[in-house]
Amino acid sequence: MKLSQYNYPFSPDMLAKYPAENRDESRLMVIDRKSGKIKHRIFKDMIEYFKQGDVLVFNDTKVFPARLYGNKEKTGAEIEIFLLRELNRELRLWDVLVDPARKIRIGNKLYFGDDDLLVAEVIDNTTSRGRTLRFLFDGDYDQFKETLYKMGETPLPKWIRSKVEPIDEERYQTIYAAHEGAVAAPTAGLHFSKHLMKRLEIKGVDLQFLTLHVGLGSFRTVDVEDLTKHKMDSEQFIIPEATAEAVNKVKRAGGKVCSVGTTTMRAMESSVSTDGMLKPYEGWTNKFIFHPYEFSVANCMITNFHLPYSTHLMMVAAFTGYDLLMEAYKVAKEEKYRFGTYGDAMLIL
Repeated sequence: MKLSQYNYPFSPDMLAKYPAENRDESRLMVIDRKSGKIKHRIFKDMIEYFKQGDVLVFNDTKVFPARLYGNKEKTGAEIEIFLLRELNRELRLWDVLVDPARKIRIGNKLYFGDDDLLVAEVIDNTTSRGRTLRFLFDGDYDQFKETLYKMGETPLPKWIRSKVEPIDEERYQTIYAAHEGAVAAPTAGLHFSKHLMKRLEIKGVDLQFLTLHVGLGSFRTVDVEDLTKHKMDSEQFIIPEATAEAVNKVKRAGGKVCSVGTTTMRAMESSVSTDGMLKPYEGWTNKFIFHPYEFSVANCMITNFHLPYSTHLMMVAAFTGYDLLMEAYKVAKEEKYRFGTYGDAMLIL
């Protein structure tokens, strides 16, 4: 498969700028891989496709306020910093993206907040846009982290809309988010409400969690036609022993193992035993999944409608089957489904 094959007729008006009024009432396209049939439902109807003894696996990462605005020393030029990950707690070192990057060099100081409450020094150039910053702060670590996050804002993708609004603080986060570290929300999980989760539990569907801290690995542009040449950025993930045991029990019994989102799928496929079972793990993954690929763990999946050329689209095409997914996207456009982070969902069986 080549990069050019992951394009489809797309226009910006297909993107959802705001979430559905209620989390579990977005639209749901249901795709049966065996028959090729496509059905149109409401998201909360997904419960009808699961029975006692099935398992849903969620990514419980939590988005932190990763976008900051500040000024460059001397010139006062406005700059935007996107926090990627903390490199060293004691030294207050962070990997960041800088915009505009061309004027930010090693040794430059950057100032944030009223009265320059927070100062950072550029100590390394890692990529054309990336930098390593050392934050200069007199207080203890908790005070530093509180100050940093107070200045940051919800890192809503800018292709949704340019201005972050109060609704985003709640809705750009899953209701079960627990472990802070993501710079983007695991979007398939945004459709789940407390009420729907409780109904699933009552029905006897097992709800299990793992953590993959979504970074730029999932969103970095693919700029090579030959997909085997694309390198994914590493993302940190944790699969608890209890989750692995629950998933393997359902696999052995022949039930449904449903991955809620591409990040959950990526984590599970990054820790598989030789006999196809899920293994507990804590570490990093740079796994890039695209066709042809044989999935080992999940046999169904919930996901959103992804943008052209995205690594998410490539993974979902590998799971669904390329031709069937492209047909589904054609139908979605005709039926006015909403695409992107705040868009509608699909259940792939």
